[in-house]
Amino acid sequence: LGYNQMNPTKLSGFKAKRVTRNYIQTINAERAKVHSLICPVKEAEWLDGWDYDLVFSHSGFAEKGCVFTSRSEGEKDTIWLITKRDDSACETKFARITPDSRVADVTIRIEDGGNHTSRVHITYTITALTEEGNRFIENFTEENFVKDMKFWEAAMNHYLETGKALPLSDPEHWLKYESGKSD
Repeated sequence: LGYNQMNPTKLSGFKAKRVTRNYIQTINAERAKVHSLICPVKEAEWLDGWDYDLVFSHSGFAEKGCVFTSRSEGEKDTIWLITKRDDSACETKFARITPDSRVADVTIRIEDGGNHTSRVHITYTITALTEEGNRFIENFTEENFVKDMKFWEAAMNHYLETGKALPLSDPEHWLKYESGKSD
């Protein structure tokens, strides 16, 4: 069988949607410290509810080629691959695949914000793989994305100040766009 015959999506006339969202956070720490927290293992320390499994890493932390999975309620595990990890430039790129739904290119670039702060540039480009992915993208509004990025910013700043994770105030919403809620 050819690819189109094995792939029901090809036969259904499916048209993938794509969206890019950007946000710049201000984090109250030097860029190298912030960069060290962009790591699946370290993220569990500062982001309440982060549920992951480290699949492969030579160092046990974020590095190019690191593979890990994360879970969200109602979805299959999302697979993450770090495609770039530049410690001197404080930049990390991820390929993020949620099977039967979507694929994302995620870039996090950290620059000196002056006065012991960092400016964290976050870009998500999400492409649907299925109609479920298209629905996700429809609900991945600017408003919902900004709400999540502001929580991430508050959580990291809280951790850097207190050494503890900021309790997730709205776990039903955090990075969940399937429901269509924008509250």
